[in-house]
Amino acid sequence: EEEEEEIPSVLRDRSHIDETLRLATEEKAGDYAAALERLRKIYHTSIKPMEQAYKYNELRQHEISAYPGRTLGDSATDGEITSKPMVLFLGPWSVGKSSMINYLLGMHDSPYQLYTGAEPTTSEFTVIMHGEKIRSVEGIVMAADSSRSFSPLEKFGQNFLEKLIGIEMPHKLLERVTFVDTPGIIENRKQQERGYPFNDVCQWFIDRADLIFVVFDPTKLDVGLELEMLFRQLKGRESQIRIILNKADNLATQDLMRVYGALFWSLAPLINVTEPPRVYVSSFWPYDYAPDTSRELFKREEISLLEDLNQVIENRMENKIAFIRQHGIRVRIHGLLVDRYVQTFKDKMSFFSDPELVFKEIVDDPDKFYIFKSILAKTNVSKFDLPNRDAYRDFFGINPVTNFKPLAAQCSYMGGCLLDKIEKAITNELPALLSSINSGKQPGLSSCEATGCGERPKNRYRKN
Repeated sequence: EEEEEEIPSVLRDRSHIDETLRLATEEKAGDYAAALERLRKIYHTSIKPMEQAYKYNELRQHEISAYPGRTLGDSATDGEITSKPMVLFLGPWSVGKSSMINYLLGMHDSPYQLYTGAEPTTSEFTVIMHGEKIRSVEGIVMAADSSRSFSPLEKFGQNFLEKLIGIEMPHKLLERVTFVDTPGIIENRKQQERGYPFNDVCQWFIDRADLIFVVFDPTKLDVGLELEMLFRQLKGRESQIRIILNKADNLATQDLMRVYGALFWSLAPLINVTEPPRVYVSSFWPYDYAPDTSRELFKREEISLLEDLNQVIENRMENKIAFIRQHGIRVRIHGLLVDRYVQTFKDKMSFFSDPELVFKEIVDDPDKFYIFKSILAKTNVSKFDLPNRDAYRDFFGINPVTNFKPLAAQCSYMGGCLLDKIEKAITNELPALLSSINSGKQPGLSSCEATGCGERPKNRYRKN
């Protein structure tokens, strides 16, 4: 009976969550939907045609490490363009990741609250997303649904899909963001014991997350091999990382200061950046703070974290536009390079030449034929944005150079030129859409996108 009395029963006031995240205010859904439709239209009319014509997705399969940071997968899809910002929860077992999600969504004591406990409880990757009614979705269903952005997860096998589950619910916050709860890191468990490539799956979610909460418990600050591996996977994503020292009200103020210092001491070798990630110290669960603790400090820390989350939500449209533009720049560079390889091959071929030997010489030593240098000379592309040269040896091994037309031949009177369309999207249309979002103007749909209002398409690459 005495133990039951010690269990906190007073629930915390949650009004500051709705206020900070502005859940009570009506969002201008019409403006957001119009901007999203405009972005989708620009992608499909100006970027995707070149992506398909020059098989950009085939390059990406061999060029995974060429562009560190977030990726679109093999190619952009409607599901990825329309997906909400993703918040990923990582950390050791039983540090309060699931309790934190229950608290933020008000799921405590509801039928669909995430199971929590002192022992390792979460063995699945759980995706909490918006839906018209509360229901669970099996991993095989999520991967099979092309309208979602989770179909690439099929590559990790059926064993993993059985450990993937989705929860849909009609919640105001989930209209703007998706939460992903992950299995806790257990230092004495090897990856192969899980039955699927755990680190690879974590990397997939890390690459797509807009915000990454790494949660710690004051009693679990030891860093082992699994945690070291996790921080290696987070390399390059430091701006998205937020460290959370949870269950802080379990300690007296003096002990909390020592634990805070110990946490930084443990993580310092793993986060080798000039500016360390922000650390939030509080107790993220539905019950009131323990008596005689720094209640005001914990409340301010919680509000700061909510403001951080709200900033990511409010910037989601700008981030999508910037990301699609970055994707378009890479597709354009790829198209220019393939065009250069095609033109060089045609120039070097003669009636008596062996096509395989001619192209092998080109692809083995592209610098000899100024393949990459000519792109830098003709365009404003940075040398740091150029893909790895070796990737094109593999790319043309799968896709013969004779399968591709030069850019000069990729024009039509009605459709325009692939290069002109993608350059217009990168230099004019996407920046204009971003400007309209920032200024609050309604993004309109141009009726002259494809043909330039009947204007004959110009082709700077066609020889006179």
